Amino acid sequence: MDSNEVELLVDAHAQVGEGPSWDTRENVLWWVDITGNLVHRYDPATGIDTTIDVGQAVGAVVPRASGGLALAVEEGFAVLDPKTGNIQLIAEAEKDRPENRMNDATCDTSGRLWAGTMAYDETAGAGAFYRLDPDRSVTTILEHVTCSNGTAWSPDDKLMYYIDSGAQQVDVFDYERTTGSVSSRRKLIDIPADAGVPDGMTVDAEGHLWVALWGGGAIMRYSPDGKLVKVLAIPVTQPTSMAFGGPDLTDLYITSATEGLTEAARIKDPHAGALFRHRPGVKGLPTQSYRG
Repeated sequence: MDSNEVELLVDAHAQVGEGPSWDTRENVLWWVDITGNLVHRYDPATGIDTTIDVGQAVGAVVPRASGGLALAVEEGFAVLDPKTGNIQLIAEAEKDRPENRMNDATCDTSGRLWAGTMAYDETAGAGAFYRLDPDRSVTTILEHVTCSNGTAWSPDDKLMYYIDSGAQQVDVFDYERTTGSVSSRRKLIDIPADAGVPDGMTVDAEGHLWVALWGGGAIMRYSPDGKLVKVLAIPVTQPTSMAFGGPDLTDLYITSATEGLTEAARIKDPHAGALFRHRPGVKGLPTQSYRG
């Protein structure tokens, strides 16, 4: 296990902390508490974390190129004005399926927002994976997904990585940046069940993958060919996702969750649901904005 310091930033006790994204306009980190219905704004310059209640489950938040934020919410895709708290649904995905919720979302370098769903009760195959284009059209990419999670791209934009947590693996697709199409899905990394469940993911500037292991208390760093090169111990059992941020993208922000922990487990895991920061000595790739 890596022994480098993991710094506690916000002891939020989030139900399902997720979806961190760095906003270069304000030099702040946006993140969510999915089932707490909250969008968080963390300012590292002041150490202050504020929240906006959006009134429904919110799987992820990303900056919007034209201003404000784009969200993956229970009913589909929405935009949020963080100054007023006004939220507007712009595209439906699963509005007719209240048993499901959005779980994770990320933008590609062309400003498309990719997001997936899962059932609240984690029914196998109940979710799907979608792409929201800048014109607000929604394309179904995958069906019969159990728990749609981390999505990331190689630095050269030729590959897209994807996690369905129910499969205990990281998959890779060939990716066409111009059209946003994906093809030739294949398994890249097997995650042993006793290591934890693969959750959120990001890619650094060297093309290595960082994968959070829910229940495993760790983040794994893999080489582009799928070899494990680093294990970062996290002081909580349920790390959920991570994103690079800071002025030079050398800060790794890490979210976590309290969901499913018994009272006894929470006593043993007092910082569950917190936001953390780690400086791994490698730069990340910038968070992309939704260009709709």
